Amino acid sequence: MANVAFLGLGVMGFPMAGHLRVKGGHQVTVYNRTGAKAEAWIAKFGGRAAATPKLAAAGQDVVLACVGNDDDLRSVTLGPDG
Repeated sequence: MANVAFLGLGVMGFPMAGHLRVKGGHQVTVYNRTGAKAEAWIAKFGGRAAATPKLAAAGQDVVLACVGNDDDLRSVTLGPDG
């Protein structure tokens, strides 16, 4: 079991992060720019949410991102809270 940060809970990311939690048995901390989507994910799968990508990634074994375009990916990885 690993500690995993998952950044981006869109159409693909939401179920992917869920599979890591439920089928993989990993401890998953999620970040999404829309906090309500992170809360919906927690209600469905458990796990934790973080307020920023930086907080989600802190202390994790693995960090995964499923973000739709280049500018958004740069923001969550290289931005002030990335």
